[in-house]
Amino acid sequence: MGLTFDRGEIRAKTERRAEVPDAVTFAIERLGFEPDERQAEVLRSDAKRGILNCTRQWGKSTTAAAKAVHRAFVKPRSLVLVATPTQRQSAEFIRKAGDFVSKLKIVPRGDGDNAISLLLPNGSRIVGLPGTESTVRGFSAVSLLLIDEAARVEDAMYKALRPMLAVGEGDLWLMSTPNGRRGFFYDTWETGGAEWMRVTVPATECARIGAEFLEEEERTTGKMSFGQEYMCEFVDNGEMVFERGPVDAAFDGGVRVLGI
Repeated sequence: MGLTFDRGEIRAKTERRAEVPDAVTFAIERLGFEPDERQAEVLRSDAKRGILNCTRQWGKSTTAAAKAVHRAFVKPRSLVLVATPTQRQSAEFIRKAGDFVSKLKIVPRGDGDNAISLLLPNGSRIVGLPGTESTVRGFSAVSLLLIDEAARVEDAMYKALRPMLAVGEGDLWLMSTPNGRRGFFYDTWETGGAEWMRVTVPATECARIGAEFLEEEERTTGKMSFGQEYMCEFVDNGEMVFERGPVDAAFDGGVRVLGI
């Protein structure tokens, strides 16, 4: 016997798909957020692994909040997790996401289980995590994991979060301004592999940051700090006894150690 199809059901599914806008259209028309070209690139991306290395004040948290709300809105009963270095920063992120949810004519409310959270009518949740590895375990089937200010999140936290993506085959995005040549954010940017979509946005490519301000910042803070905070450069920040470059060079496999 041949397969039979319910034309009404097919039509309904097609109409539902048509009603779901892409993330950029959703941000503009539903959330009232006008992304610039690079922000739109991040919103539009369907990469499973993404890393954003950007200047201060570019709007990475706002862009990530729009991405989180879009995922939660279009995918019923999905779980979006947001990790940051501190509980206060996670709360600020959820506040931004809550403002976007309000634009959807949805009254923001918590999920009843997590202090920093949003529950949507379709059962999706956006949960902000505290900044310690010991208190983040227990989540599973995560659809989207966002790590904001990732360069300042501890490696132990990162390792505790990654297994939460396994069951749901979730997406992972890291977003940060650099913080020295150390940690998982630096290592992923440098050697993460081809599976990572890399996006870098220095201040000179952000129209919202004026040239005169940047000139003043470079004079005031110095080239190294300016390079890291505004130009997306990974610099040795003085926290290591030895600079990262010479240490890495010392482990060159082509160097023969005398006496061996």
